[in-house]
Amino acid sequence: AQLVESGGGLVQAGDSLRLSCAGSGSTFVTMGWFRQAPGKQRELVATITTATGNTNYAESVKGRFTISGDSAENTIYLQVNSLKPEDTAVYYCRAQGRWSAYWGQGTQVTVSS
Repeated sequence: AQLVESGGGLVQAGDSLRLSCAGSGSTFVTMGWFRQAPGKQRELVATITTATGNTNYAESVKGRFTISGDSAENTIYLQVNSLKPEDTAVYYCRAQGRWSAYWGQGTQVTVSS
């Protein structure tokens, strides 16, 4: 399976971005976004269960980030609003198949103050 992210970039504080992750080669049970800032561990941002659309968010992004998905296209999105400098990180897509988990290559989001 393969995951391809897009949509990152350099923005100013308060701006918005929409990240996309297109999956192929497998059927995924859950898909989600993680992020890793320099010198920090990778952390969960949000997940979505493909069959039900149920979502889960890290406390730090609740109310600002919205995860959505198109199960027919194996694609998920992350709408990120009111960006803060502390949101600067590489954002990774992760997908859980029936037997294996897959990661994308990451997309950089940099928020300047």
